[in-house]
Amino acid sequence: MKQINKEDILKIYKEEKSFLKDGIKNGKNPYHVFALSTINNDFSDSRMVVLRNIKFSPFKIYFNIDSRSPKAKQLAMKNNCTALFYDSQRRVQIRCKCTATIHNNNSISKNIWAQTALQSRKCYMGAYEPSITLDSWHPNIPEKYLDKDPEVQDSEQGYKNFSHIELTMIELDILQLHYNGHIRFNVNSQDQINFISP
Repeated sequence: MKQINKEDILKIYKEEKSFLKDGIKNGKNPYHVFALSTINNDFSDSRMVVLRNIKFSPFKIYFNIDSRSPKAKQLAMKNNCTALFYDSQRRVQIRCKCTATIHNNNSISKNIWAQTALQSRKCYMGAYEPSITLDSWHPNIPEKYLDKDPEVQDSEQGYKNFSHIELTMIELDILQLHYNGHIRFNVNSQDQINFISP
C-alpha cells in the first residue's frame, strides 16, 4: 500500500459521507440500517435502527423511534450514545460518538410525521410498549392492518408514540480494513482530522 497522507484521508471522508447520504433512501446500502448503542445502567444496549436523514456542518444523524421503547427512555435519561455503521463488502466501519436530542410532540416531530409513510405509521399504533413481556405472540400493530396500510385518519393515533431523534456528532472514527495495512482516522466536531492507530 502506498503512503497515506491527509489528502487521501479527506478523500475517504468525502466518499464515506456520500455513502451515508445514499443510505437514507437506498435500502440496499448497508448504511441504511445502523447499530445504536445507549447507556442502560451498567450495560450498553444496542439495536438496529433505520437511517432517516443525515446532515453535515454540523454533522447530524436522524432516525425515528417509539417513545415508549427502552431506547427512548435511555436516551431521555442519558443522551450520550454511539452510532455504528458497517459495510461488509467494502470493509469500512464508521463509529460515531453522539449526543441525542429527542423531538416529541413538537414542530419538528409533527413535520417528520407528516412525511412518514402509512406503512411505517402503523408501527407506532401498537397497543403494547416495545420490549414488554407478553403471554403470547402479538405483532403489536392493529390486526386489521396486518396486510394493508392504515387509513390516514386512523394512523394519526400513532403520533402520540412517535419521536424523531437528532444525533449531534462529537467524534467520528472511520476504519478501512486492508490486508496490507488498515487505515484509521477520526474527525471531531470541528472537522479536524487525525490519524489513529488501527
